[in-house]
Amino acid sequence: MKQLSTLLFLLLFITTAYAQQGVVKGAVVNKDGKPVQFANIAIPALHTGATADQQGLFNIKNLAAGTYDIKISMVGYQTVKLKKQITAGQTTVLNVSLEEDLSKLDEVVVTGVSRATAVRKNPIPIAVIGKREMNMNVNNNIIDAIIKGVPGVSAVTTGPNISKPFIRGLGYNRVLTLFDGVRQEGQQWGDEHGIEIDQYGISRAEVVKGPASLTYGSDALAGVINMIPDIPELTPGKLQGSFLTDYHSNNGMIGSSLGLAYRQNDWKYVLRGTAKAAHNYRNSVDGFVYGTAFREYNLTALARVDKSWGHSQFGATLYDNTQEIPDGSRDSLTRKFTRQVKDADDNIKDRPLVPDNELRTYTINPLHQHIQHYRVYNHSKWNVGTGDINTMIGVQQSIRREYNHPEMIEQPGLYVVLNTLNYDVRYNLPVMNGLETTVGVNGMYQSNKSKNGTDFPIPDYNLFDIGGFIFARKSFGKVDVSGGIRYDNRSIRWNDFYVGPNKENGFEQHAQLPDTAGAHLQFPSFNHRYTGISGSLGATWNISERVLVKANIARGYRAPNITEIGSNGLDPGAHIVYLGNRGFKPEFSLQEDIGIQAWLPDADISVELFNNNIENYIYQAKLYDNTGNPVVIVPGNATYKYQQSAARLFGAEVSVNLHPQSIAWLTMNNSVAYTQGRNRNMELISTHGDEARYLPFIPPTHIRSELKATTQRNYGIFTKAYARVEADIIADQPHFYGVDDTETFTPGYTLFNIGAGTGILNKKGKTVCEVFLQLDNVANVAYQANMNRLKYFEYYSSSPNGRLGIYNMGRNFSAKVIVPF
Repeated sequence: MKQLSTLLFLLLFITTAYAQQGVVKGAVVNKDGKPVQFANIAIPALHTGATADQQGLFNIKNLAAGTYDIKISMVGYQTVKLKKQITAGQTTVLNVSLEEDLSKLDEVVVTGVSRATAVRKNPIPIAVIGKREMNMNVNNNIIDAIIKGVPGVSAVTTGPNISKPFIRGLGYNRVLTLFDGVRQEGQQWGDEHGIEIDQYGISRAEVVKGPASLTYGSDALAGVINMIPDIPELTPGKLQGSFLTDYHSNNGMIGSSLGLAYRQNDWKYVLRGTAKAAHNYRNSVDGFVYGTAFREYNLTALARVDKSWGHSQFGATLYDNTQEIPDGSRDSLTRKFTRQVKDADDNIKDRPLVPDNELRTYTINPLHQHIQHYRVYNHSKWNVGTGDINTMIGVQQSIRREYNHPEMIEQPGLYVVLNTLNYDVRYNLPVMNGLETTVGVNGMYQSNKSKNGTDFPIPDYNLFDIGGFIFARKSFGKVDVSGGIRYDNRSIRWNDFYVGPNKENGFEQHAQLPDTAGAHLQFPSFNHRYTGISGSLGATWNISERVLVKANIARGYRAPNITEIGSNGLDPGAHIVYLGNRGFKPEFSLQEDIGIQAWLPDADISVELFNNNIENYIYQAKLYDNTGNPVVIVPGNATYKYQQSAARLFGAEVSVNLHPQSIAWLTMNNSVAYTQGRNRNMELISTHGDEARYLPFIPPTHIRSELKATTQRNYGIFTKAYARVEADIIADQPHFYGVDDTETFTPGYTLFNIGAGTGILNKKGKTVCEVFLQLDNVANVAYQANMNRLKYFEYYSSSPNGRLGIYNMGRNFSAKVIVPF
C-alpha cells in the first residue's frame, strides 16, 4: 500500500510538472531608472500581455512553452522588441529600459499600402488617431471624432449625426472608408446619412491623405479612412470587457456601449452592443432645430484565430439608424419651425407650428429615414515560406428607407436595397535584396434594387469592379523608395426602368415589364465600361533620426458613381432633384505631395504641401431655365444637374506640437489646415466671373490650438489626469461656388472648448474607470459652418432677425465614463 501511495504521488508530481506553464515578469524603467507606469508588455503571437503598475512592475502568467517575440511599448518611448524562450514551470525575468521616442509617428499601419510599414517611412501622408484621443473629443459620430484630430480632414454635415468625410476638399465617393480593411458600401453618394459604423467600437483610425487608388482602385481618389475595431489583449480563460456611457446636454444624447472579450487557446472572441438616442439639438438663434433627433443601434461580433500558418479573423456587424429629416420650414415672422402635415395640398408657407413638447422628445417624428446596414466578412493571412498571402471576402447589405408622406406615414418615399460582395487577394513576395514586392487583385460586385417606394432618384443597377496592381518598396541607405502601378475595370449596367401611377396610394411606383401601361420610361437602359490606370512613386529621405523629408507623386482614378451618371428624380431626404449625365468620363488626378517632419527635444513639427490637378471633375450645380429662373420639377425641392470640368486643389497642413522637457506635464498642440479649390471651366468662368472660379464644399482655413496639462504621477485614486483648453478658429470662406447661389459667403468664427479627465484607481492600483468631461462652444457662439448643409435649408429671402438658414449646435456639455472589467 505504501509503494502504491508513493507511485501515485510520483505520477501526480510528474503530471503537475508537465502541466505547469511559464511566467514572464520584470520591470520597465526609463533611462534615469525611474519606473515607466502603464507601459504595455505584449506577446503578439499569444494575443496576451500585461500593463506595468505604478512601480513599473509586470507579471504575465499561464504561458505555453515556446519562443516568442515580446514587445514593450509606451507613448513617448521607443518600442523594445525581444525574443525570449519560455520554459514550462519556470519564470523568465525581463528588466527593460526604454529610451525616449524621437517620433510619435513610428506606428505600424497597413492602410493605403500593401504590407505593414512605419508611418515615418511611407512617402504618402498618413495620420493615425487613437482611441484615447477620440474619447477626449466630443462627437456624435465616428467621422466627427476623426476630423477633430487630423488636420486636412473635414466633413459635410446634415445635423449632428450625419457627417460625410472630406479629405483636402474632396469627399463623397472620392473618399474610401473602410471598416477593418473592408470598404464601406452604403450609397455614400448621398448627403443625408452618415457612415454606418459604431463609434464606440473603434480602437484607432488611419487616414491616408492623397490618392490611394494604387491598392484600392476607384473611389480612393482623395484618400482612405480605415477604422480598426477594438480587439484588446486578453488573459486566457478570463472574460474581460468594458462598459461605456456618454451624455450630451445640448441634444440630450445618451449613448451606452457594452463590450465583451474572451480568449480560449488560439481563439479570441469580441462582442459589442451600442445604443444611442438624442432629441433635437439647439442653438441661440433657432432654439431647438426640428427634425434633427436620431436613434441608433449597433452590434459587432469578431472572432480571430492565430496559428503557426498565420491568422484568420471573422466579423459581423449590424447597424440600425432612425434619423429625422429636417427641411427648415418655419413661420416667416416668428421664425418658429413648422411641419408638413399634408401631401398633395401642402403649402410650405401655411404649415402649422411644431408644438414645444415635440421639440425635446426622443420620439422620432413621422418624416424620417431608416438606414440599416449588415456586414459579414473574413480576412486571413497565410504564411507561404518567407512570403504570405492575404485574402479578404465580405458581403454587406444597405437598406435605405426615407419616409416623407405625412398622411401615409408607413409609405416610404425612397426604398432601396444595395447588396455588395467585396474581395481582395494579395501576395507579399519574399524579400529579395531588400526589395519588398506585392501583387494583388481586388474589387466588388454590386446590385441595387428599388422596393416599395414612391420616389426613384436612381435606377436599379448591377456593377462589377476588378483591378490588379503591383507595389514595391526598397531602402537605399537613408532613402526609402516605394511605388507601383494599377489597372482598373468597372462595368455598370441597368435595364429600362419604368415609373407609373399607383392606384392604391395615388403616388408613383416601379412598373415592371410587360405591365407598363400608363407608365413613363424614367431610366432608359445603360451599359458602359470604365477603365483607368493609376499609380504612385515616392521617397522618404531620413536626413537624421529627428528630421526627414517626404515626396510623392500619384495618379488617382475614379469612375463616375451611379447618381452622377444615372440620377433622374427626387431624393426626399436631401430635398433635391438630381439629374445625372450619361456621357461623363472617369476622373483622373495627378497629385504632388511634399512634407518635412522633425521631432526635436521640445517640439514636433510637420509641414505637408499638396497640389492636385483633376481631369473631368464632377460637381453639382443648381439648374436654371433660359429665363434665369430656377428649374422646379418637384415643388419645394431644388433641382441640381451634375457638371464636369477640369479642377485644381492645393494647400497645406502645418502642425507644431510643443512639449518642453523642462515642463514635462505641459503640451501645446497647434495645427493649421489650408485648402483652395479652383474650377477650370473657362467657359463658365467667362460667363459668371468669380462666382464660378471656385469649387463647391471647400473647407475654410482651420486653426486649432490646444493647451493640455497631464499629471506625471498618480494623486491618490487619480491617474492619467489631464485638463485642456482648446481654440477652434475657422476663417471666413469668401472662395465659394456662387453660380446660381449654390453657395454663399460664410463668415468665420472662433469656438472655445475646455475639458478634463482622469482614470480612477482602486486600492490595488488597478484602473476601475475612466472619466472624460468636456464643454464645447463655451461662449455659446451662433455660427454656420461652411460645410453644413442646413445653412441652405431656407424658404424665404429675408427674415425678421436677419438670419437665414439653420445654425450649428450651441453650447454642449458632455460626460463619458468607461468602466473596464
